[in-house]
Amino acid sequence: MTLSWLMMWAGTLFLNPVTADCSTTSQTVTCEASGKNLSNIPTNISQNVTILSLKNNKITLKDIDKENLRIFIKLTELYLNENMITALYNNSFCNLTKLVILDISSNHISTVHKTAFAGLNQLSVLNLSYNMITQLDSDIFTSLKSLTALNLQYNSLKYFHIKSSFKLVKIVLAGNPWTCSCDLLDLQIWLTASNVTMENENNTTCMFPNTKEKSSIKTAAIQPADCKIEQASLENTVTSTSAIKLKSSVFLTARTPNITENNRTHAELPLPGKSWTFLAGVLGFVLSITLLIFMAAKCPTWYRYLISYSHRHLEENDSEMSEQEFSADMSSFPTLLDTNNEDQISFEKIHTFTPGEDGFIEDKYIDSYVTEES
Repeated sequence: MTLSWLMMWAGTLFLNPVTADCSTTSQTVTCEASGKNLSNIPTNISQNVTILSLKNNKITLKDIDKENLRIFIKLTELYLNENMITALYNNSFCNLTKLVILDISSNHISTVHKTAFAGLNQLSVLNLSYNMITQLDSDIFTSLKSLTALNLQYNSLKYFHIKSSFKLVKIVLAGNPWTCSCDLLDLQIWLTASNVTMENENNTTCMFPNTKEKSSIKTAAIQPADCKIEQASLENTVTSTSAIKLKSSVFLTARTPNITENNRTHAELPLPGKSWTFLAGVLGFVLSITLLIFMAAKCPTWYRYLISYSHRHLEENDSEMSEQEFSADMSSFPTLLDTNNEDQISFEKIHTFTPGEDGFIEDKYIDSYVTEES
């Protein structure tokens, strides 16, 4: 008999190592021993478990953990405190319809999505303490019809907009940096009007922004009239902004037909294609070549014109020097000059024309030519 029990225990260790490391009873699995360091929710444990404690591990509750939780449809208590959860995403526990207690305290949660607790119709106790939540809305808890106790202590909440229809038996709000302002008025009215019990009420205080004075969150002197004036001012600002936006939209709507018509007119006009650009480039190239050829042909002529008009007026000294040089040149050729003078004299003597009495010039060459013929 003893041998059979030993064999069953050894088989359990071999086939189900996670369960072997955890403390297991008939309906409870506890995997919270120090040094366990589970990074995901284990799946090789009984699906009929009703209490699952995964305290002090490294679970992040990402998509794979959400899928793993779906198989534990009989869970009534789930403890995920002291893990590494940073956000509660939508439908994180949607298949745990029988869950009554959910403890997610002492994590690093800063964001809680609107439908994070969807499907938890039987949930009665929710512990979100010792996290880093900065903003919450009562709509997050709308689906929790059976919720009676909510623990939000030691987060980073400054205000909590809560609806009057939200019903609780116990709430814990201490340890948050509540601000005594109009944003906290909804919570203050709800705490006063409802029968909810606020634990550690004496240490649940808020601070006035201007004076830095602390007061009980339930009895702080927040004047509803001042909040109404502030709300009215805010509504007027919103209304004026909406009116400006409306006028702008109307103006844009009125201009839209003209813009559309102009666009249609421009669309009907033929748009210049790439062929026009190519043709313009060819014409420019031809004109450039023609201009270069013309300039090359005309440059010598222009140069001669330029040189021919490049005269300089002689100064008086230059004219005297030129005359002296000319006289010197002439004196160097006396013989030639004399010969030329004699020829010139004899030529003048021979070719002297004597006008006749009738007024005609007598040409001796013609006379000699006539005499020879006769």
